[in-house]
Amino acid sequence: MIDWRGVDTVLLDMDGTLLDLHYDNHFWQVYVPEKYAERHGLPPDEAHAECFRRYNAKAGTLDWYCVDYWSEQFQLDIVALKEEVAHLIAVHPDVPEFLQAARSAGKRVVLVTNAHHKSLNLKMQRTGLDVHFDAIHSSHEFGLAKENPGFWARLQAVELFDPARSLLVDDSLPVLRSARGYGIAHLLAVYQPDTRLPEKDVGEFTAIRRFGEIMPVQAKAA
Repeated sequence: MIDWRGVDTVLLDMDGTLLDLHYDNHFWQVYVPEKYAERHGLPPDEAHAECFRRYNAKAGTLDWYCVDYWSEQFQLDIVALKEEVAHLIAVHPDVPEFLQAARSAGKRVVLVTNAHHKSLNLKMQRTGLDVHFDAIHSSHEFGLAKENPGFWARLQAVELFDPARSLLVDDSLPVLRSARGYGIAHLLAVYQPDTRLPEKDVGEFTAIRRFGEIMPVQAKAA
């Protein structure tokens, strides 16, 4: 699936790619609307509809991923609420082994996420995955979400990766298309970002079900 001889840099998304998206889906689709209803004395259906109206208005922007923005919008402590359900944070199969193998094979392994740094810190504390990365970048550092084509140039200014020799694994099709437009040569989607949901349509992209499918064993022998 991947010719590791042609890859120097591995760019990895976090939520839905390395981590089970069930945590985020449950938090934003169920837990936040429940707490919003309680906070504002609204019927559950009305609170749910209002939350989703606001989510949809910000889809694909940095605000959509910003816990400070939603704390202000909903008058809720989003970080505290995230911690209340942090037991749901889970790592997808084979992820630590893949990260170790990629670095052992001489690849630069970089986490590139749209997650706000407060969410990122919580998840790294819970999973311990941060020790496996050469660098960790949140799109909030660059002022653009990964869906925005301009994001990749800003990332390259600090990472100095060669798009033609880079692999991006991401569960978001808009992000993969944005990266493809920038010239990132090796792109993989994820069939099942949320393990509680059916496999998703991955469009025109090759996809994986688990990271064990792309272990860079060939590169070790190269």
